[in-house]
Amino acid sequence: MKIKTITKIGFFLVGISVIVAFSKKPNQSTSSVTGWKYNDKNSTGFTVKPGYKLQTPIGMVAIEGGSFTIGEKGEFVTAPRDNKRRRITVSSFFMDQYEIRNVDWREYTNWMEVVFARTAPQLVEKAQPNKQIWREELAYNEPYLQNYFTHPAFDQYPVVGVTWEQAMDYCAWRTDRVNELALIRAGIITPPDFAKLENMPYDSIRDNFVFNTQKYLLQSTYQPQAGKRPKTNLGGQVRKVDMSDGILFSDFRLPTEAEWEFAAYAIKAGADGMVPEGKIYPWSGAQMRNPTKKQLGQMQANFVRGRGDMMGTSGSLNDRATITEVVNSYYPNDFGLYNMAGNVNEWVLDVYRPTSYEVVAEYNSFRGNVYLTPRATGKDQFGRNVYQIDSLGRIANDSIDFRDFKDGDPQSQINFSLANANLLARDTMDITDILRPVISKNTRVYKGGSWKDRVYWLNPSTRRYLDQNKAANDIGFRCAMSMIGNIEQKK
Repeated sequence: MKIKTITKIGFFLVGISVIVAFSKKPNQSTSSVTGWKYNDKNSTGFTVKPGYKLQTPIGMVAIEGGSFTIGEKGEFVTAPRDNKRRRITVSSFFMDQYEIRNVDWREYTNWMEVVFARTAPQLVEKAQPNKQIWREELAYNEPYLQNYFTHPAFDQYPVVGVTWEQAMDYCAWRTDRVNELALIRAGIITPPDFAKLENMPYDSIRDNFVFNTQKYLLQSTYQPQAGKRPKTNLGGQVRKVDMSDGILFSDFRLPTEAEWEFAAYAIKAGADGMVPEGKIYPWSGAQMRNPTKKQLGQMQANFVRGRGDMMGTSGSLNDRATITEVVNSYYPNDFGLYNMAGNVNEWVLDVYRPTSYEVVAEYNSFRGNVYLTPRATGKDQFGRNVYQIDSLGRIANDSIDFRDFKDGDPQSQINFSLANANLLARDTMDITDILRPVISKNTRVYKGGSWKDRVYWLNPSTRRYLDQNKAANDIGFRCAMSMIGNIEQKK
């Protein structure tokens, strides 16, 4: 009897110790597997940075990922069947709250002019939006051509007339400017002195003046900010910041199609655990006008209501949006994102294929991977890699292209008949509509509907495409960023 009693007490005590052991927070100053202290100058110098907190990039919203049903939500007989429903999971990411504005793009072109106007004017010209997209043979749109991009009245309107390629260049430029400022504020690098550019040759500007995140991470030296003590390692030597310091941000980029659609629908479980699947638009319900008492009858998006009806009648039923409208107009969705339906269509990262839904992964679905490897041209005197620099002062990359992977054309098939061999020399066709144009690996998806679209295109599952080097007056974009880590759960 005593033995049984002791055994019960023993189990009780062991249970307490187990609970205590599992309830303790991880030791952030000492290794839990070797016992050696972190950040000890008398040891190997292994550094650990405790207390990292997720930083939301300026202008962005943290989107908590999850599982949702992507794909067509309507019953339109004539609709292209290029986005059939299937369940996928999207990891957490960041996304711009608003579409990129004219003032944002002018900040970019201004920087290009200051840095490259004297030595490489072709780079400045390459960054300009195409204003000619406002011209229409049977409409008078010259005031938009002359004023839409440059006049302060349109500062807060979404930029249009930019190609997919230009949007990607903007994302790369934004990455470098945000990270450059982060390093300046941390006292790691000196701020640029634009006055020195006047007599500086192009090669020097490109190689030494223009900050590039990838180049900074690959190179081994840097200039500390004047008047501030530079960061040092445990041996007292000046060291560089890398991604493990938590100072630099990941790359800005276009959102994938899956990310964009997930963000547009803003699928979130309620307090009761119920998930509002089957939404047709970024807002609840199928009405185009707001049904709430306070905003009763107000339009929920900027689109064409019917033939010749771009904005309604004068007065309270007029949303004033003949063309685009300022980026914070109408109502945000449940993620706090504005104009995920209407205003302008938005470029996404994916290459278009009508049958991508059949082959893309169930997790972070995406077609368009081009894997990059920095192009080394040799070694310096210290045995370090020397990398090739492109015209914008960025590291040049070699690539492995998977844009055509399993896209349904004969080249992507393991078995195909000799009768189809003649198709190998042809570009891919959209097999759902013989009247559609030829598509290729440079054909990109855009989504969302716009100021000149009918209501059908406001459904986030609809998808259209355009060559990546073309622009339109109803296509803009917003940036996204992969999230390192995850959003902390509220307790």
